[in-house]
Amino acid sequence: MKYTKATNYALHTIVYMIEHSKGEKVSVITLAKHFNVSVTYLSKILTQLVKAGLIDSTSGANGGYFFSKKAEEISFMDVINAVEGNCALFKCEFGESKCSIHKVMIEAENLMESYLQDKKIYEIANEENFEVNKE
Repeated sequence: MKYTKATNYALHTIVYMIEHSKGEKVSVITLAKHFNVSVTYLSKILTQLVKAGLIDSTSGANGGYFFSKKAEEISFMDVINAVEGNCALFKCEFGESKCSIHKVMIEAENLMESYLQDKKIYEIANEENFEVNKE
């Protein structure tokens, strides 16, 4: 299983906003420079986070992105679902209702999703060891 690069940037963006915004708006230009990606690419990711209701935006000279809900409430799963969507990772090609492999895979997915829903990004954002590893 592998999440997309967009999910990686979305998670890191939320962490950056928690650590650096102090309740202020953060511009897409600032974020794009920090992560060394194009403004266009990051804008698409930010739009997904806005649509999910995790952040909001204002346009104009003093525009930027800010939290639309308490940052302390945003889970890893909230961000993952915003970018990846909410669909099963495993699909049995041989009839899901009677397939014991499907049952095990769904149980594993449910356990992982539960963990990621309980784990809030805010919990790790201010850890001393958290550092963005730019490639």
